[in-house]
Amino acid sequence: MTTTHSEMPVVETLLGPVRGSTDGSVSSWKGIRYAAAPVGPLRFRAPVPPEPWTEVYDATEFGPCELQSRVAVIPLGDNVAMDEDCLSLNVWAPAGITAKKPVMVWIHGGAYFRGASSQPVYDGTSLASNGDVVVVTINYRIGVFGFVDFSSLNSDEHTFDSNVALRDMIAALRWVQGNIASFGGDPDRVTLFGESAGGGAVTTLMTVPSARGLFHRAIAQSSPATSVYGSERGDKVAQTFLDILCGGEADLGLLRTIAAEDLVGPSDELFARIPQETPGTLAFAPIVDGDLLPDYPVRAFRRGNAHPIPLLIGTNKDESSLFRMMKSPLMPIDTEVIRAMFAEIADEHPDVELPEHSQIESAYSGLSQVNAGLGLTRDFGFRLPTLWIAEAHSHVAPTWLYRFDYAPTMLKVLKIGATHGTELPYVFGNITHSVKDITYKLGGLAAARHVSDRMQARWLAFAKANDAGWLGSDPSWPPYDTDRRSTLVIDKIDMTVADLDSEIRIAWGEKVIAFA
Repeated sequence: MTTTHSEMPVVETLLGPVRGSTDGSVSSWKGIRYAAAPVGPLRFRAPVPPEPWTEVYDATEFGPCELQSRVAVIPLGDNVAMDEDCLSLNVWAPAGITAKKPVMVWIHGGAYFRGASSQPVYDGTSLASNGDVVVVTINYRIGVFGFVDFSSLNSDEHTFDSNVALRDMIAALRWVQGNIASFGGDPDRVTLFGESAGGGAVTTLMTVPSARGLFHRAIAQSSPATSVYGSERGDKVAQTFLDILCGGEADLGLLRTIAAEDLVGPSDELFARIPQETPGTLAFAPIVDGDLLPDYPVRAFRRGNAHPIPLLIGTNKDESSLFRMMKSPLMPIDTEVIRAMFAEIADEHPDVELPEHSQIESAYSGLSQVNAGLGLTRDFGFRLPTLWIAEAHSHVAPTWLYRFDYAPTMLKVLKIGATHGTELPYVFGNITHSVKDITYKLGGLAAARHVSDRMQARWLAFAKANDAGWLGSDPSWPPYDTDRRSTLVIDKIDMTVADLDSEIRIAWGEKVIAFA
């Protein structure tokens, strides 16, 4: 559809007017700046408000995403530039701004290292149109720009802030609070949702005191909730990066003066090196800094210190298969590497009594070594942290647990199944089928669209706080509690299962929870 100039909606924000575009029943505004460019002296510092503007800002194209190495499996969008000046967001809303509508704010994933709000799968048109909601997707600093903590190196000459990417997300949420009503959104009904690193950001922000009140419901998809580390680990990662960048002699001035493009290669090297040296850990992750983030998120949930808001949380059935296919160092599968991972945990947390390895292995008996490794790392990296959070948060606020099992025949033949991230097109309603896409070559497209319709309807109903209608859908999805432990299994036909994860929950026990 061709949009004429008169159809381009102009909205007044607190910073200045922005002009979007309208396509059918949905208007969108893209690349709206929510913070000043984090460059020069603002590199590795908390975001600051941008300068206001008076001329109408053209918000019809996505803003630049953070600098990163491109990979084919993560398309960032057509003609999307990369630039350190990347702190922008995008808004989709039903055309013709009327009454205040629920708002859904999306945080993209990518191991805190890749990705962007402009990725085609995150287009908010379908959600806004089908759900009568306002959708916001945000960019934030990733990789070394957002998730390496140099604050232990602070001096009179050089100052660095911790967790700058989390601070970016909070700044974006504050922008939503101040401006979303102008786009037809209700600032008192904001659902924060995200997947993978984005899901981890959601569970982390639920424990950040300064984020309280900025969102009122949360959806965490495949959250690596335990991939949050202490300040000592953060210091070590920062020093390792400086060793890579400076060859062993720390030059703090270089961190701010070097061209941003020249930080990407060392960032890639750090990304690969850290999980090799300490299996099962990420190079880039939030840090418990005692300031913005006072405690490990899972432990904060266990202590009842997370924001007491409704939570929808879950994982995919075959999370690890993607990492095996990509030969990613993030999810160890080899038995010896897994044992090394446990040894690393025991060494870092001598006060923690881990379950016996044989006790854990019993949950994966009868599987091949590869499948046992896939199951173990899937559970340790994603499913168990999700269970621990559901168990704890269900005592504080309504909590719903799911597992996404749907996989078309081709993904089963390729031994990928319902792997990490495969639920995303279903949530956003962006199922595509092109000549190059082999996903549905062996059938399943019609079933996939039905799965998407049901899944999107549930996510939207949750965001609208429409629990009564949502729970009455087929099948009903009761809140999680420690008596029945109800879990929605999302597949070609959905079903609700009591205590779906009893085997791994019992095998792992609760001793390991203490280190998280």
